[in-house]
Amino acid sequence: MTRPQQFDLIVFDWDGTLFDSTALIVRSIQSACQDLGVAVPPAERAAYVIGLGLRDALEHAVPDLPPQRYGELAQRYRHHYLASQHELSLFAGTLEMLRELKARQHWLAVATGKGRQGLNDALAHADLVGMFDGTRTADETASKPHPRMLMELMDQFGVRAERTVMIGDTTHDLQLAQNAGTASVGVSFGAHDHQAFEPFEPRHVVHSTAELHQWLREHA
Repeated sequence: MTRPQQFDLIVFDWDGTLFDSTALIVRSIQSACQDLGVAVPPAERAAYVIGLGLRDALEHAVPDLPPQRYGELAQRYRHHYLASQHELSLFAGTLEMLRELKARQHWLAVATGKGRQGLNDALAHADLVGMFDGTRTADETASKPHPRMLMELMDQFGVRAERTVMIGDTTHDLQLAQNAGTASVGVSFGAHDHQAFEPFEPRHVVHSTAELHQWLREHA
């Protein structure tokens, strides 16, 4: 079987890109704030922080909270998220897309703001254990948009930046790619308004998983 046309390594964000979890994350942040009796951020502000590590995300979403209370807020967030994560699923068409990319001998990876346990649980829930050749989480390396996640994955597979593409639904993902010197593709159906993607010069912006699949089939 021939090697990929343009990219050896395809790196996906998880929440809002492969996994339909944006609404639950927003709701869980808001519910955690209600539990602590602090100002509840509007949905747009809560969605903006998706993709960051949890501590960074909560500090951005609730900037006026005393520092010593972020641990408590994180605990309540996890409570609400875990209570409903069984309701979540992959975006339709995701599994077929990943299987086709594997058959074409791309290396597949995930770079996510989730913690390691959270990603492992999500992969098991989605029946994707073993699908990805490498994964990086925010609790074991630098949080987005620092380039370390992508740099570590490229080092793991011995792939140059020009042979790597990052796919994500937030400006954090696209800035991560820009910082690491790789190509990127934005998806518009996740957490951030795709009109904010332009400064990060993605190769393309897709509006459905089917469109992403087709772009990868033709260009990856």
